[in-house]
Amino acid sequence: MLGRTANGLYWMFRFIERAENTARLIDAGSRMSLTSMQGSDEEWASVLQSAGVHAAYMAAHDQVTAAEAVNYLLRDKSNPSSVASAIELARSNGRMVRTALTREAWEATNECYLSAKALLKRQVAPASLPQVLDQIKRQCSLIRGTFHGTMLRNEVYNFARIGTFIERADSTARILDVKYYVLLPASSYIGTTIDNVQWESILRSVSAHRSYTWAYDPDYNPVNIADFLILNDCMPRSLAYCHDKIVNNLAILERLYGQRHPAHDTAEAIKAMLEEGDIQQIVSSGLHEFLEDFLGQNNRLGHEISQAYQFYPG
Repeated sequence: MLGRTANGLYWMFRFIERAENTARLIDAGSRMSLTSMQGSDEEWASVLQSAGVHAAYMAAHDQVTAAEAVNYLLRDKSNPSSVASAIELARSNGRMVRTALTREAWEATNECYLSAKALLKRQVAPASLPQVLDQIKRQCSLIRGTFHGTMLRNEVYNFARIGTFIERADSTARILDVKYYVLLPASSYIGTTIDNVQWESILRSVSAHRSYTWAYDPDYNPVNIADFLILNDCMPRSLAYCHDKIVNNLAILERLYGQRHPAHDTAEAIKAMLEEGDIQQIVSSGLHEFLEDFLGQNNRLGHEISQAYQFYPG
């Protein structure tokens, strides 16, 4: 496969996943701000921090407000990680590799772009935000569904899936980190109704509310929730699940091309770290520190994959 085609597929699906995941991050911040005891817009600074765009936001704004933070994350074209920017970049990459996609996969991508363009034409009112976010998540899911249901399981599929899971792992770690940053004004709130509602919001933001109750007790135990989103390899947005899929898809590329790269070793090391992980030890050592370290390793893997297959920034 031409490097340009592999690059386009990898970044197309990273941006699709980024659009949906940014919508999920906004959803998490919005839900948790409703239960915050601070009664201000300060918690949105933590959401921007978790999205990795706080510095860029502050360069263009005097202060953080809920309305401006949501607008920046949702539709500001100067923010390359905004939902609007990510969907536009996904479509641009999709057009570049149009001949590698089935008609259904391309049409779903184009429909997502047109729908998002209409939804985000103007600033979204707070009352309309949940419906807008749900529509974006549905459109992105439709792209993945048509791609999964119509594409050959060849290198096209593998590069797209690697992009998806690199981005998804990054997002799950960031969404989980929002809870660390934000929202409890004092440790005395830990284990209270407020704390439980916030953890429930984390699960809902990654579409894991019901599946969590199948795997664990219905009580919102923070340690169990962290275990579910980090180490449970049955949960399709967990860090363990994502890196299991990355390793599998990289192994297929290794067999197809007869070449092994540092990215293969890095991916296998991350997978092994998650397989051997113990949630009690992670929590006692510091959940935030663990997530920061994971994000660094995941980012390094993305760079190594780009170098191995001669990608360029999407």
